[in-house]
Amino acid sequence: MADALRDEIEADLLEYQVPGISWAVLEGGEIVDRGAAGVLEADRSDPVTDRTLFQACSISKPVAVLAALRLVDRGLLELDEDVNRRLKSWQIPRTAFWQPVVTLRQLVSHSAGLTVHGFPGYESGEEMPTALQILDGVPPATNFGVRVDTVPGTQFRYSGGGTVVVQQLLEDVTGTPFRELMQELVLDPLGMSNSDYAQPLPADRHSQAAVAHNELGRPWDGRWHSYPELAAAGLWTTPSDLVTFAQAIKNSYDGVAGAALSPALAREALTPQVPSTERIGGLDALGLGLFLGQEGRVFGHSGSNAGFRCHLLAYRDTGQGAAVMTNGDNGNWVVEKTFGRIAAAYGWEGYPGEVSERVLPDDEVMAGRVGTYRLRDKLAFSVERAGLEILVTFDGQSPMPFRAMSPDRFGAWTADTELRFEDGGVVFVQNGEEISCPRE
Repeated sequence: MADALRDEIEADLLEYQVPGISWAVLEGGEIVDRGAAGVLEADRSDPVTDRTLFQACSISKPVAVLAALRLVDRGLLELDEDVNRRLKSWQIPRTAFWQPVVTLRQLVSHSAGLTVHGFPGYESGEEMPTALQILDGVPPATNFGVRVDTVPGTQFRYSGGGTVVVQQLLEDVTGTPFRELMQELVLDPLGMSNSDYAQPLPADRHSQAAVAHNELGRPWDGRWHSYPELAAAGLWTTPSDLVTFAQAIKNSYDGVAGAALSPALAREALTPQVPSTERIGGLDALGLGLFLGQEGRVFGHSGSNAGFRCHLLAYRDTGQGAAVMTNGDNGNWVVEKTFGRIAAAYGWEGYPGEVSERVLPDDEVMAGRVGTYRLRDKLAFSVERAGLEILVTFDGQSPMPFRAMSPDRFGAWTADTELRFEDGGVVFVQNGEEISCPRE
C-alpha cells in the first residue's frame, strides 16, 4: 500500500485511540499487500506485524460454517433436515406445546428464530462454560439459554447462539472436538497456518497476539477475553489467513480442482437466503454463513469482540478483497475507513463511497444525560457517566454499560436495548417497542 495511505491509516489509529491494525489485500486471487501499523499494546513498543494474531470475533462464524458445508458435501449433514435428528447431546427445546423444526440452512443464514445475539466473553481466570452449558444458559455461562422465539425461516435474526448449535451439531455428527475438527476440515486444508480455535489462547502464543483495548485506548484487564463459544467468536487469526479463506470460497464457486466445496454448494452459499441489516461494503443479505451484497457478487463478514474489531470482504468474480483487523473498541471506524481507502486504491467496482463518521457527545452533553428517569409507575432507572459510555441501573438490577452510537443514542452491551435521548427525557427501545421516559 502506498506510503500516503499508510500515513492516513496511522493517523486514524491516533484519532480513534486504536493501538494497532493489520490488513491483507487480494487482487486477481493473489495476496498483493500485507501490512500493519501500530503496536500490540498501548504504551509498549512491540509492533503489529502481518503475523500478529487477532481475535476474528464473528468472522469465526463463516469459517465454522465452511466445516459444516464440507460435511454436507460428504453426506453427513443435510441443509434442509431437522437438526434435532442429528443432535445427540442437546436438542432444540420445545416452546410450550410447540416443537420448532430448525434446519442447518436456517442456522447458518441466521433465520432459525433462535435467541442470544452475541457473547461478552470471559475475563482471564474466570471459569468458562462448556458448549452444553452455553446452550442451556446455566452457570458458569453468563448468557440466557438458546431457544426459538421467532418462527424459523421467516426473517433474519442474528444469533450467535444458533452458531453454537452448529458447533454442537458438528461435534455430535463427527465425534471430534470442535477445535480439532476445524483444523482437520478447514484450517489445515486451506493453509490457514496462523489460525486456531483456541480458547483460552495457549501461553506460548501470547507474544504473537494483539492485546484488546477499550474505547479510551487502554488495555482490557487480563489482556483479552476468552470465548468458549468457539464457532461463534473463538477464532484467533490474521488478515492473510482470512483472505485465504475468502479465496477458497471463490475457488469453490469457480469449480477449481481440489477446492474446499463442490461448485453447486458454493453457489448455494453465495445465493441470498434472507435480507439482513447492512454491513461494511454494502452487504445486505445472508447466504450460507456469509453476508452478501450485489446479489451475491460480494461476500464477507464483520466481527466485534471485547477490544477487537475486524471485517472481511471479497468480490466473487474479480478475485479482489481484503481483511482488516484492529485491537481497539473504536476499531470499527478505522476498519471502515481503511476499506474505503483500499477500495479506492484498487478500483473495487460498486463499493459504497460513504464512510460513517464517529460523532460522540462532548462533556457538556454527557453531563446532561446523568439523572434518573421513570420507565413505568413502579420502575425507574438511573444514568451515570463512565468515560465515553453510560452506566444504566434499572431498579433491582446491576448496572449495565451502554455505548455511545451517536450523541443521542446509546446501545447496551449485553441486551438488545437502546436509549435515545430527546426533549429532556429518554426513549427506551427494546423488542420493537418504544417507551418515553421522563426525567424525575
